Amino acid sequence: MSPFENQTSATILQKVGEQLQQKLPFVVYHKPNSDHLVGIFQKNDNLYFVNDYNETGFVFAPFDGDKIVLIPENQSEISIADFKIAIDNQITTVKKEENTAVKVNFEALVQKGIDTIKLGTFSKVVLSRKEEAELLNFDVTILFQKLANAYPNAFSYCFFHPKIGLWLGAFSEQLIKMEAAIFTTMAVAGTQLFQEGKEVIWEDKEKQEQQYVTDFILENLKGMTSEITVSNPYTLRAGGIIHIKTDIKGTLKKESSLKEVLAILHPTPAVCGLPKKITKDFILNNEGYNREYYSGFLGEINKDFVSKENNTDLFVNLRCMQISDNKVFIYVGGGITKDSIPEKEWNETVNKSMTIKKVLNLV
Repeated sequence: MSPFENQTSATILQKVGEQLQQKLPFVVYHKPNSDHLVGIFQKNDNLYFVNDYNETGFVFAPFDGDKIVLIPENQSEISIADFKIAIDNQITTVKKEENTAVKVNFEALVQKGIDTIKLGTFSKVVLSRKEEAELLNFDVTILFQKLANAYPNAFSYCFFHPKIGLWLGAFSEQLIKMEAAIFTTMAVAGTQLFQEGKEVIWEDKEKQEQQYVTDFILENLKGMTSEITVSNPYTLRAGGIIHIKTDIKGTLKKESSLKEVLAILHPTPAVCGLPKKITKDFILNNEGYNREYYSGFLGEINKDFVSKENNTDLFVNLRCMQISDNKVFIYVGGGITKDSIPEKEWNETVNKSMTIKKVLNLV
């Protein structure tokens, strides 16, 4: 089989099952509004990392940005198929475990964030939590198919490495896209439930939160760019929720590198806060759990496997889940400012979790 030979969706998904059975690394994904499904299947179980950002393949980065995992092109078989996925009648069943202490603890964490902001320590912090449920009857390939079909405008993926774990997700937040020296990125913040026919009204807290993200990106990239353009903020729909989004596009100077840009952008204020170092320390010291790869980034590095161009296309790992020992862990979070209200922030995380919960039949 040649590395770029076209396959069918069924063949790619069958290969997913084979890799899992053999405990070999892989990623299968569908990019926003794409007509293609891509599978990258590593031929050994080695754990590779990015060294100089000149590698080609698929990267999977943790929140803390350390040791970015790489599925290398030169160690993998690549399969591409038309995006036509049919789901059989098997239904994933999940036993939901209610825990009122989770809500109390998260609201207390949010209040601590608000109090720290009012002390002047930082201006915004993004706080998260994870939900746990028991998977009674599931098939990973079906879970991925349901994600990809339910959210065709999102980046949907299934990633596995025996030394990392099994992760799936669907989201629209792009960290950066590089085409030669031209880059595009976005500032996204604020969350509401989508309601058909209802006028969208954003509160000052949400507008302020989004402006923080935009200002951070512009301020920190200005020394690395020869030109940059910024769109007006607008409403972005992602499944059943909406956000405020600003598009940012520019040209990197010749002396600037992808490694330098990623060091600036990740973690963005949309997943961490401002100032970055102080809020990151606050998160690590107060959230009470390890985010691992939630709010990290993932995607193609130095290779668009469909067009064959040497492009980079990375997304923020937001609405995602981790599966381990027949349990599923769902990760959600939200931006906290001085005007935040703990109960509203809790409700926002509940709304965000619906992307994954619908696929798992939790709602």
